Amino acid sequence: MSMREKLARLEELRREAEQGGGPERIAAQHERGKLSARERLDLLLDADSFVELDRFVTHRATEFGLASQKILGDGVVTGYGTIHGRLVYAFSQDFTVFGGSLSEAHAEKIVKLQDLALKNGAPIIGLNDSGGARIQEGVVSLGGYADIFLRNTQASGVIPQISVILGPCAGGAVYSPAITDFVYMVRGTSYMFVTGPNVVKTVTHEDIDMEGLGGADVHASKSGVAHFAYDSEPECLAAVRTLVAYLPQNNTEKAPAGGSHDPADRREEAILDVVPDNPNQPYDMHEVIRRVVDDGVFYEVHAGFAPNILVGFAHLGGHSVGIVANQPAFLAGVLDIDSSVKGARFVRFCDAFNIPLVVFEDVPGFLPGVAQEHGGIIRHGAKLLYAFSEATVPKVTVITRKAYGGAYDVMNSKHIRGDVNLAWPTAEIAVMGPKGAVEVLFRKEIATADDPAAATEARIQEYRERFAHPYEAAARGFVDDVIDPRETRPRLVSALDMLRNKRDENPVRKHGNVPL
Repeated sequence: MSMREKLARLEELRREAEQGGGPERIAAQHERGKLSARERLDLLLDADSFVELDRFVTHRATEFGLASQKILGDGVVTGYGTIHGRLVYAFSQDFTVFGGSLSEAHAEKIVKLQDLALKNGAPIIGLNDSGGARIQEGVVSLGGYADIFLRNTQASGVIPQISVILGPCAGGAVYSPAITDFVYMVRGTSYMFVTGPNVVKTVTHEDIDMEGLGGADVHASKSGVAHFAYDSEPECLAAVRTLVAYLPQNNTEKAPAGGSHDPADRREEAILDVVPDNPNQPYDMHEVIRRVVDDGVFYEVHAGFAPNILVGFAHLGGHSVGIVANQPAFLAGVLDIDSSVKGARFVRFCDAFNIPLVVFEDVPGFLPGVAQEHGGIIRHGAKLLYAFSEATVPKVTVITRKAYGGAYDVMNSKHIRGDVNLAWPTAEIAVMGPKGAVEVLFRKEIATADDPAAATEARIQEYRERFAHPYEAAARGFVDDVIDPRETRPRLVSALDMLRNKRDENPVRKHGNVPL
């Protein structure tokens, strides 16, 4: 056979590999509102940047008629390319080939990619669309999952790992995305659960469909498993591209600078009208964040889960930063179990990847109640405290209003290595709120007063004037400065510039024992 004939054969095999399970199955995929494995990679990566690896791999099983059903690629497309010109590794499971089920060869392709990503220090993105383990291969496919899980764990905190769920993800398959840093889902077509609706009905007699059990909105708002939920695959994949712009390639690099021309010294007059004069009136912390960050762009993470705390990425004077903020518009911004876990995980991600933390604080304390106490608010609240205490990246806090009790300590206070801690004149830094403090301190006096209501109000006013302000903390150096809110952006940019080369260390140890 001549060289030209061999090249023609090569081209024929390449076209065969690109067909996956064939035109009919690709058409069926489109009818479900889903893109093919390769179409997804085309949307995720920069144009013409994808370089495929292992396109000729096939499965090795011969049982149950598999010997005659070998398809090039074996249900997953793997390779590397670029996003915004920066190297990323990506795999895309192909549901048109054996339902995207994971075989020994399928797993080996993913494992090879994971090893390459770790060795070369670049993010890895998994586009998941799989029916689970390939039953015909038995324990071999289960071993393949374990090989992937191990590498997810080894890569954690070393390179960014992003999972995009674009179809079913069930059984053991869910644990790989769960170990990764961010999980994206698409409404109506992606599902995650350990056991499906049929098993649930058999075991617990609960009748529920796939969407209700493990759909995108369930995991984005109730379980917290998914960080993002979108209405379509193109929208979802575009959002992944946006996320990558905030992240470094690995844990030895800094995140890329933003390209905004928003002046670093911009003062924002409108910010004066955000926080109400009444300390008990809610407001939306998004309004504060948008008025401070570059171009008002805040890439929120976990928006639907535990909305009493906000986390996400932004640029500030060009610096890529992670933002953690209490949200007074929901539960008064109180810390509870879910918000503590949400905040802690985000703080630890930013710390692992050298992303400075900016905290906007307005927290009345931890949520009281039997359900919270029995649910382990002590243990879960300690996670957020641990995360901020452990973090060695630049950490800057702005107290906009309330900072009460233990929650004041937890939210990146000076005492747990906050680098620059600022307060607005509206800040109230105290052991507890005025009303609660007065009811404890002056209980007997109020009970015997001729007019208990008037006596209570008088004591509340006295307490507010004595403690509900930032100057006591500033006098002790717990707050570095009390600033005009309009100066918030320039002061934060200045602090981040100053902390650019910060060096801090934790004691030498194998690892800490975070209260999981």
